Amino acid sequence: MPPNYRRCVVCRKIDHKSAFWRIVRLFPSRKIQLDEGMGRSAYLCPQESCLQAAQKRDRLGRSLKAPVPPEIYQLLYQRLSAGKSETPAGATAATAVASTSVDS
Repeated sequence: MPPNYRRCVVCRKIDHKSAFWRIVRLFPSRKIQLDEGMGRSAYLCPQESCLQAAQKRDRLGRSLKAPVPPEIYQLLYQRLSAGKSETPAGATAATAVASTSVDS
């Protein structure tokens, strides 16, 4: 089976999906969260330059077609400072807290 490749929404780099952070707009609740869930996804390189550009230019919001709450960016900056590009086993509780609903 061929590997699953994805593209960073900022720098357009193509790599295996495990090399990126995944940000998801859940269906049908329209909540934005990290890593898990079924819905519209955007992928971001775990680099400071990509994270800053994504926030400054609203690349994640445009890709997900929904506003991204500041809590999501805070969680990504925490991951960046911790040097982790993949989700630790206990991170699902933290992502659930940061999930917010977007009104249509």
